[in-house]
Order: sequence, then C-alpha cells, then structure tokens
Amino acid sequence: MKLKKIVALSAAIGVALSGVAIASSASAEPVSNSYVAVGSDTLQDSMNALINGTSASGSFVRVKSGISTLGNFDSFGSAAIQTKSAGVYFARPAGSSQGRDALRRSIDGANWSASGNTTPAKPIPGQVDIARSSSGPGSNADANGKLLYVPYGRDALAYAYKGGTAAWANLTAAQLKAIYEGTLTSIDGVTVTPKLPQNGSGTRSFFLGAIGVTNPSGVADQATTTLPENDATVLGDNQIIPFSVANWVSQGNNVSGVNTLAAAPTVLLGSPVAGQVPFTGTAPNLVPSAGYYSNSTFGRDTYLIVERSRVDSTFSGSAAFDPALANLIDSTKSNSLTNFGNLAFHPGAVKKKFGFLAPSSSTPIAAYPAG
Repeated sequence: MKLKKIVALSAAIGVALSGVAIASSASAEPVSNSYVAVGSDTLQDSMNALINGTSASGSFVRVKSGISTLGNFDSFGSAAIQTKSAGVYFARPAGSSQGRDALRRSIDGANWSASGNTTPAKPIPGQVDIARSSSGPGSNADANGKLLYVPYGRDALAYAYKGGTAAWANLTAAQLKAIYEGTLTSIDGVTVTPKLPQNGSGTRSFFLGAIGVTNPSGVADQATTTLPENDATVLGDNQIIPFSVANWVSQGNNVSGVNTLAAAPTVLLGSPVAGQVPFTGTAPNLVPSAGYYSNSTFGRDTYLIVERSRVDSTFSGSAAFDPALANLIDSTKSNSLTNFGNLAFHPGAVKKKFGFLAPSSSTPIAAYPAG
C-alpha cells in the first residue's frame, strides 16, 4: 500500500518527492481545523498537493478555507483515522465507494464500518465533509438527491502491464473483456494473468464497466483482493491491472506522494483506444492526451461529493447552508478545489501536472434521495 511503502522506497531508490511533503501517517494527516476529505486513491495525491501546498505548476498554490486549513486523508495507511479535534477514531475509508458511504454516515449519524477493516463500527456525525470519487453517481443520480457530485477533473483509464510482448501495448476492449472473464488466457503466446484493485475502488468498477464485465471470473482473487489501485509495484511477470492515466502522469512527473513507476521500471501503460496514446512527452514532463481523455468509453470525469443542503442555498430551505464549503467546491472561484484555470497560480494548473484535464462538464449532479 502506498503510504506504507514511502520510507522503504525512498531509501531503496532515492525517490525525490516534490509538491507534497509526506513523512509519516501522523504528519501527513493532521487533524483538520475545518473541512475533511476522504475516499478515492485516484484523487488523493492532487488533493494532498492542493491542500498542503505545492509549487508543481511553477507557482505556489494552496487551497484553504479563509485562514483555516483542510484535512485530506489517504485511502491507505493506518486502519483508523481521527479527522477532527476531539473526534472519534474510525475506520479509514478506502476508495470512492467507502468515501461516499462514510460521508453519508457523517450526515445521518448511523454507524460507520469499512469492509476489510477491523476497526469497530461507530457513529461518525460531522467527521467527513467531502468524499473524493473517481466515478459518478450512475443509476443513483436523482434530481431530488441529498448528495451533490461536483466535477473535479477529467481522467482516463488504461491498463498497466509487466512482461508480455509488443502486442500487449494495444489490447482491445474485447480482448480485455475476454481476459477478465477468463476466456482468453494468453496473448501472442504468453500467458496473461489479470489483477484488480480492492473492492470499492472507483477505478475497478469503472474499468470493468468500460470493458463490459459484470463477473471478472478470470481474476482468481477478485472477491478478496486488497491490492491498492494505481500502484505499479503490485504487478508480477505477465500480469495486467487497470490504471488511472492521471496517476501514471503524476507519478511520471514526480509530483505524487510516491513514485511506484520508478520502483517498477519495467511496467508499461497500454492503450485500449485505437490510434490514441494516453499521454505524450517524457518524464518528468508528461502531458495527458486530450484525444484519449475524450474517449467516451475510457475517459471519465471525477468528482468531489458533498451534502447538497450545505452548498446549495435553494435546496429544501437549506438551513444548513455553509458558504465557506460552497466556495471550496465552486469552480468559478480561483482558489477552489474544483477550479480548472490555466494560470500557474490556479488549482487547475496543479491538477494538470497531476494528469487531470478540465472535466467534460462543470455542472454538479444530484444523487441519493435518501442521503
């Protein structure tokens, strides 16, 4: 898991970290004195940079709420986290789905527990304000929804692979579907072993949806895997796994928390989109490919999820309206988390260095009428 690897990797390969300073679980995740974000691994590194402060874009950028700093908690690390002063310790949300559900429990006060985490279930009222999500609400979208999915940036999905032959660089969606369903076991004469990140990962669910797989029976441990997403070091010989292009770019540009690509230099990124490459340039100056990201199958918008009544003053009277939180997710504000301006001092310029492009739409999506 990424956080646990930082010390070992830095000692072993001398990774030069920039943009985000990470020393340990405690120092990387201080108790927040305002708002707290949890959830998706795909978004966590760029959010760490924006919240902790970074010069990745060529100008110092830090998003705060007035004079108050924000808290951003990684998907992996210690089993339990404390997000606010005097708050309870509760199970760390790992991935988009758990981040969303932890936000819902923070809103309704019901017990929160996380699959695969032994931390006891407990109520967490008011402990989470924002959930990072690498996928949209899907069928849970609802005009009367109590949650709001606010576009954060445009990402795309590809697959990382180790070994194989030249043919592995451009596997089609149909080939990937067959591999993950277990009906295609070798490519160009070489046995291929598909892997998946943990259940609850937005990257996992989006990738399987993109290739049309409902039952990834070709993955032997698909029901129990705890592999972190976007980590090149998890691959053995002749294995493949879905990978966020944004995360590949940010690691190649050496601005993310840890560069797993440096630790696994023989791992490559394949493209399932004919005639398109996921990125251009050479490290540390990789640039996401607009053509690839615009693909309707493998391109995806990512989101920050918030309680609608806190950011929409017109919703149900909105006695809970919080203008400071609303400003943080307002893309028209030059210092918001969802801003995608192009100037070096804009959060959008930082996100581009982390491999994100502007989302296809800036319109929030309401979801979950039951909260």
